[in-house]
Amino acid sequence: MAQQSDSVPDPEDEHLHLHYTQPSTEWNQALPIGNGRLGAMVHGRTDTELLQLNEDSVWYGGPQDRTPRDALRNLPLLRQLIRGGRHAEAEELVRAAFFATPASMRHYEPLGNCYIEFGHEGMSDYRRNLDLPSAVCETEYTFRQSTGRTDIDVEPVKVKRQAIASHPDQVVLLRVTASRRIKLVVRLNRVSEIEWETNEFLDSIQAENNRIVLRATPGGKDSNQLAIVVGVCCDDADEGGSVESVGNCLIVNSTACTIAIGAQTTYRTADPEGTALGDVKGALERTWGTTLDRHIADYCSLFDRISLRMWPDASHIPTDQRIKDHRDPGLVALYHNFGRYLLISSSRDSHKALPANLQGIWNNSFAPPWGAKFTININTQMNYWPVAPCNLFECALPLIDLLERMAKRGRKTARLMYGCKGWCAHHNTDIWADTDPQDRWMPATLWPLAGVWICVDMMKLVRERYDRALHERLTPSLEGCIEFLLDFLVPSECGRYLVTNPSLSPENTFISNGNPGIFCEGSTMDMAIVNMAFENFLWTVEKLYGGHHPLADKIKAVTLPHVQINSEGLIQEWGLKDHDEVEPGHRHVSHLFGLYPGNTLRSEKEMAAAEEGDAVEDEQEMKRIPQR
Repeated sequence: MAQQSDSVPDPEDEHLHLHYTQPSTEWNQALPIGNGRLGAMVHGRTDTELLQLNEDSVWYGGPQDRTPRDALRNLPLLRQLIRGGRHAEAEELVRAAFFATPASMRHYEPLGNCYIEFGHEGMSDYRRNLDLPSAVCETEYTFRQSTGRTDIDVEPVKVKRQAIASHPDQVVLLRVTASRRIKLVVRLNRVSEIEWETNEFLDSIQAENNRIVLRATPGGKDSNQLAIVVGVCCDDADEGGSVESVGNCLIVNSTACTIAIGAQTTYRTADPEGTALGDVKGALERTWGTTLDRHIADYCSLFDRISLRMWPDASHIPTDQRIKDHRDPGLVALYHNFGRYLLISSSRDSHKALPANLQGIWNNSFAPPWGAKFTININTQMNYWPVAPCNLFECALPLIDLLERMAKRGRKTARLMYGCKGWCAHHNTDIWADTDPQDRWMPATLWPLAGVWICVDMMKLVRERYDRALHERLTPSLEGCIEFLLDFLVPSECGRYLVTNPSLSPENTFISNGNPGIFCEGSTMDMAIVNMAFENFLWTVEKLYGGHHPLADKIKAVTLPHVQINSEGLIQEWGLKDHDEVEPGHRHVSHLFGLYPGNTLRSEKEMAAAEEGDAVEDEQEMKRIPQR
């Protein structure tokens, strides 16, 4: 890389910057960059910069066989207990026969840490900035450096760093330029963030030929193996700039250098080290200007599709101060645009693409909250709700890839647990598309409609901007959902309807005769999801099958319950029976699914009940929020 190029932020885009006047002091203050597969949290430190790295296929362990083998023979009894309101007995049976072993799926892990030691002190003019229109993270400052002539003879040195995660080049890059030659040391490691943990979770580190190679196995049976490759190229090599391999690090002396970080796992390639090395070599063979332009053009093809700005706008104020003290309308627009940036940065179509997990792709913990899995009883779906409004349809393709793998694996879950054709998935999944029950948490674990919900949401995208090829691609997964539902639905207690049983309202609990309960017949959310799945399939039959399909006739013979409205004018959350919540104003408002993301609330009475319920939920939520 012999040519220098800088991205110069457009003053007109100042409202699209996150900017700060201090380096980060903790992980949550760092700035995220990502290319869908590979990401980093950039801390902007001047003594030792930290790029905390992630790659989306670094998970603990391989596929597991966890399907409960006693579920099917206990299903009739469970349905009987639920229908009879014998809640404690139903939960005892679920605990014994329906939870999986082991209880948990695989969890997501960090890739590693890249440290760049600068040793710069006495900073002035410090600024770090995430430029949303270009997806470039910048750190700028001035420090005083000895000239070498005397101990007290110093001069100011201006330093600029630019970090990007390039989708075209599949690497993370850090560009460092200075007004005078500086020294920096590049190190690589993979260690636990827990204070009392001294383990390095790696197999080997080796530095030679101007690059560092780290090899590691995340752990657990049959896990993917990984390799990280770091390379450095100096623009001023002909004028004395240099890179030297010493021990497990690279020592750089330069006025302008580029650090490239590549990483791969055996999830996508049999030779992760060779593939990562090729990624790094390819990136460093190009000029920085070419690499930066390729990155920006690729990213802007998605980000520039819509724009949102609100006034007044206090974008001149550092973002952390703005959040704390101002909360101007422009901050709402920045929040929206940052959300678009995160979706683009964590979910891109590529070979064996993975969708955004609970933390996107950014995670610094070997034991992250909820395993940083794909929580599919609302979180994963919410990650992708911006796709249609923000015209980011390509970003949903990784979720469709996962859906198709779940549809294959979920056939075993549907058959062995429920005796049903088709496929189903419970409230979590992982890199291996696990569809069996997750955890041993009664209000969430036994809920087999999560896969149907994802399918319904993806069909909503098809109908938003019709794409026949995508419609045909999704149809087998949708058909599998319909097969499952037609087998899974059973007569309600009153005998007038077909309902889901067992059923629950995700993560919520009700009170019945003074005792807590979880399971019911045909929760309102369940029946809204079933209704939309049926409607989408009938629409598909008209579009793709000329109006004729044997499953369509079966759907038309099904009578589903209408939305039930209680004496207070509120929608009943647990279907045909009216129960009070254990926790009024619960964070999941699942019974309003028919309002959004669904569209099954159609009558004026239903809409009025939904609006009243929304107002009640808002009131309860406000009671829990400390008032300023």
